[in-house]
Amino acid sequence: MKEECITWTIYKHPSDYPDEFVARKFILDKPTSEIKTSDTIETLRLLLPMGLTRIERSDDDDPVIVETWM
Repeated sequence: MKEECITWTIYKHPSDYPDEFVARKFILDKPTSEIKTSDTIETLRLLLPMGLTRIERSDDDDPVIVETWM
């Protein structure tokens, strides 16, 4: 069975949640309906699944993207 590539992208105050940090789950490059929110990025990181690796944002990313975890 082929393993899916799941990532979580963290956003700082996106337009749909302007007062919060948001983590959105992606499968491959497709967003899912699963999100997590928090007032702080530190708390939001604790809500992500264990064992993920942090990936720095790219200069080409949308400015509200903070980082991605996979």
